[in-house]
Amino acid sequence: MSELWPYSLTWADVDPSRHPFDLDEHAAHRLAVLVVPLLPDASTIDDVSWPLTAVTEFLVQRYGQWACGWNWSIGEGDLDGGVVGAWCCAAHTVTTPEATAPLVVEALREWRSWLDELRQRFIDLAPPTDVPVASVDPWHWERACTRLVTMVADRTEAESGWYGHCMQVLHWFLASHGISEERAEQIVEKAVGGRFDSWMAPDATVVDEVSTRFAQAISQNP
Repeated sequence: MSELWPYSLTWADVDPSRHPFDLDEHAAHRLAVLVVPLLPDASTIDDVSWPLTAVTEFLVQRYGQWACGWNWSIGEGDLDGGVVGAWCCAAHTVTTPEATAPLVVEALREWRSWLDELRQRFIDLAPPTDVPVASVDPWHWERACTRLVTMVADRTEAESGWYGHCMQVLHWFLASHGISEERAEQIVEKAVGGRFDSWMAPDATVVDEVSTRFAQAISQNP
C-alpha cells in the first residue's frame, strides 16, 4: 500500500492550485461523521498504522492523493519525519471512533495548511523567469534552499527522519518552477545526500554548504 504513503508524493500530487480544498466548520463536522465508521477502537489496535488504511483511502478518494499525508506526524509516529502536530500515532491518538474522528479532520487541515504555506513560499522564493534556469544567479537558488531547509527543520522539529521531507520539499520547489522530476531528484541528492541527520537540526555551516551545492547542481545539469 505504498501509494498511500506521502514519501513519494510529487508536487503535481500536492500543489494546492491543482487540488482545491475548502473545509469550513460545517464541512469539517460532516467529514468527522463520515470518518467515524472507518476508525478502529483503541482496544483493537495491535499495529501502529495499518488500522488507519481505510481512513487514508477514504480521504484520498474524496480529496486527492495529497490527503495521504494527513497523519504524517512529527517524529516517530505512524510514519516518520512529518510535520503534523495534531496527530501523534494510532497507538497514542486513537481512543473511541467518535472522539478520534475530529482529530483526523484537524490533522488533515493542518497538513493542507502546510502545503498551502509551501506554495506561497515557493512563489516568494521564485527565481527570475526571464532567463534560463541554468543562467539564474546562484544566489536565488542558495537563498531558496537555505530558507526551505530552515523552514522544514523548524516545522518537523528536526526529529526522526525529518531530512526525508526536507529533500522532498526541495524537490517540490524545483518542480514547481519547471524542473523535471528526474532532474530535481538528482539535484537534491547531490546537494543533500548524507549531510543531514535525525534528531539534529543542521547548523549554519552545513546549511550553507548544502545551499551552495544545490545552486551548483542546478547550473551543472542543464
